[in-house]
Amino acid sequence: METGSVTTPFGRRSMTLGMLASQVMAGEIKPDQSVDKWKLFRALCEAKPLLGIGDRALAVLNALLSFYPKNELAQGNGLIVFPSNIQLSLRTHGMAEQTVRRHLAALVDAGLLLRKDSPNGKRYVRRDRAGEVDEAFGFSLAPLLARAEEIEQLAAEVMAERLHVQRLRERITLCRRDIAKLIEAAVEEEIPGDWQGLYREFRDLIEGLPRSPTTAQLELLLDELTGLRTNILNQLEIQVKSTKQRGNADYIERHIQNSNPESISEVEPGFETKQGATAEPHNDRGTVTAAKGRGETGHPFAQTEEEQSRRPGVRNDGGGLKAFPLGLVLQACPEILAYGPDGAIRNWRDLMAAAVIVRSMLGVSPSAYEEAANVMGPENAATVMACILERGGHINSAGGYLRGLTRRSEKGEFAIGPMLMALLRANAPAGRKVG
Repeated sequence: METGSVTTPFGRRSMTLGMLASQVMAGEIKPDQSVDKWKLFRALCEAKPLLGIGDRALAVLNALLSFYPKNELAQGNGLIVFPSNIQLSLRTHGMAEQTVRRHLAALVDAGLLLRKDSPNGKRYVRRDRAGEVDEAFGFSLAPLLARAEEIEQLAAEVMAERLHVQRLRERITLCRRDIAKLIEAAVEEEIPGDWQGLYREFRDLIEGLPRSPTTAQLELLLDELTGLRTNILNQLEIQVKSTKQRGNADYIERHIQNSNPESISEVEPGFETKQGATAEPHNDRGTVTAAKGRGETGHPFAQTEEEQSRRPGVRNDGGGLKAFPLGLVLQACPEILAYGPDGAIRNWRDLMAAAVIVRSMLGVSPSAYEEAANVMGPENAATVMACILERGGHINSAGGYLRGLTRRSEKGEFAIGPMLMALLRANAPAGRKVG
């Protein structure tokens, strides 16, 4: 059984005040004090960030606890274990003995173990005639028992902090969703306001968050997002009140319910079907597979080469595709405007420069975009990138989608016109369905 006297380490290891404090604390254990060793170990795993120990040190401590014969750590059962480094190495799944010694030292420095060294530094036990342990030399688990309440408290603090962070992330996610949907609704309803500026402010807040943010950074982000959401709601509420003053309340309610029954975030605008037409299916990478329907592309908006050549303002560009007027492209794809020089697009050169930025932002490889430009022509490739940006919410892989369109363009199975017309219908109030 343990003598309770202060011991100093064997060999060149020096005695420290921390070791002395741990031994004094171990000497103050109450005779009836006990704790379940595995429950305490789970609390240690939770509290490890506050105790300054790592996973491998915990693995060594787990091995030491497995040599303790009882489930309950108690003074009456003896608190010293004395396995050799070879045995510890086996129970830590082959951890090198030098590594085992290093982590044993870390556990001692953390005040979770005590060394009770023999005169020659070996670990062994001396038994009496009845076979009971008379004196043992090895590692004392007394600090674990003495600090059990403290360890459980630290574990509770870590779990509470984790729950707090989880709730912060949930509230941030909800706030992000609210802001994105409210801005989208404002743009769809053509409500006056600097919605592009508010969206850029929103993206700046999100992108400014580090990969592994602290709790304080999450709390600050939530406060800023909450303020931005409140600002957007205030602007929308003012518009709603002014609208109610101008029109019949029943009409306004019906208008709000039916203004956008097929949201751009729920329906692929470039592949909207009419009665009797077949929509083109998509594969998992977001590329379009062949489908049968009206016209060469199997799309209800598809047109023949003769019909497209008769359309005013449409010219033949590289790759055999029809290049559409820049004004029409920008009207169908207004989101690309934010990426132009100084937030504006004045000519085709500005559009192509913005497309390069969007390509990088959406993760499209340079080779995929270069191939599209070679096949479709640079102006058409930039137009397609603007369309992909406009429909980015429901395209899983922008790069795969662009490569699919490029392959279809090589085969003469793709036309930009139906895609632009569908986006115009989605963005223009006159093109929305009512009822």
